[in-house]
Amino acid sequence: MKWFLQTRLAAFATDTRGYVNTEAVIVLPILLGLFGVGWVYFDAFRQQNVNQKANYAISDILSRQTDYIDAGFIDSTFRLFQTLTLSNGSDGALRVSLVEYDGETGNWDVVWSQTRSGGASLGTEGPDAFESRLPPVVDGDQLFVVETVDRYTPVLQVGLNGFDITTISFTRPRYAAKAAEAAG
Repeated sequence: MKWFLQTRLAAFATDTRGYVNTEAVIVLPILLGLFGVGWVYFDAFRQQNVNQKANYAISDILSRQTDYIDAGFIDSTFRLFQTLTLSNGSDGALRVSLVEYDGETGNWDVVWSQTRSGGASLGTEGPDAFESRLPPVVDGDQLFVVETVDRYTPVLQVGLNGFDITTISFTRPRYAAKAAEAAG
């Protein structure tokens, strides 16, 4: 019996004939699954990167603005955000806030804040929640705080559910000591 098993195992080990159909049936689903997982995770990182760049672009546009920032301007920046992120009309939200540092109290005061939403939620905490993230500045210094939210839905269901991509950036006004204080 021992000799029989050794002979069969040796014959199996030295047999180099393969059956392409059988091997393809075994390996192809695994390869396709790995390709799908890689595609979805890469796409999620790509979309997060696109959203961050769109947020920075809007923040940079605001920082270079020397005229009053009105509701039409905020509407245009929201449409720009949707265009840059390729989100449809029901996804995404934008909040633009102008905050000013009060050196006497050590607090950030919201000068004005505008929100635009296509259905996504920014949350109710507002710019005050990011006070600890804002940089140290001198008394009376102002910053634009731009918050964006965009919904990411994966193309394939490979263990990653849809989620909100939230980005936050802040920028000082570049061409003026203070930004225009009217946002109507």
